[in-house]
Amino acid sequence: MSAVAIITIDGPSGSGKGTISRRVAAELGWQLLDSGALYRLTGLAGSRAGIAAEDEAGHARIAAAMDVRFGETPGAESRVLLDGADVTAAIRTEAAGERASRVASYPAVRAALLDRQRGFAEPPGLVADGRDMGSVIFPAADLKVFLTATAAERAARRFRQLTAAGVRSSLEAVSGEIAARDARDSSRAASPLKAAPGAIVLDSTGLSPEAVIEQVLGLARARGLAR
Repeated sequence: MSAVAIITIDGPSGSGKGTISRRVAAELGWQLLDSGALYRLTGLAGSRAGIAAEDEAGHARIAAAMDVRFGETPGAESRVLLDGADVTAAIRTEAAGERASRVASYPAVRAALLDRQRGFAEPPGLVADGRDMGSVIFPAADLKVFLTATAAERAARRFRQLTAAGVRSSLEAVSGEIAARDARDSSRAASPLKAAPGAIVLDSTGLSPEAVIEQVLGLARARGLAR
């Protein structure tokens, strides 16, 4: 076991890894790293600074310098602060996700965020959520999970999330966006989306969040990471 116990939960957009990671971390009383939020924040900060989406160096500077804080609302939902301002809602839009996917393909941005992500590994343990947590950021993690689901299921979940948040969209549009993001994330040269060596693949299609959480906790208990 590493000095600080680490569970990585990677997977494509809409697989449910954010919800599962947050709740597993809460169950264990561990730290949480939402790596996707860091890329969304980089894209948002770059956009607000007038940096073009294709400007790799500009986004790398933003990634290295931005002041980021993670916290919780009274309802225990995640809260994200950028330079002291609450941007939780702003980074969860489809536009923010699209820009984040582009920004995440830049090696300079990924390098700028590497140490910042590893710095989240603090006692008593860390649950790291993302697309390359087990393959690049924490290759020696104690438990690596690759969470997936069918493209149709992931699109339906994302569409329900957007509808619940009052964002107007269509299932067809969301399906197209997820397909494009999958293609870009899996084919990029820098840290492509794939299951890390030794990762356990969990297909969440048709399963409730509670069922998936229990599977992850069961794996953690089997490895002596939880009681």
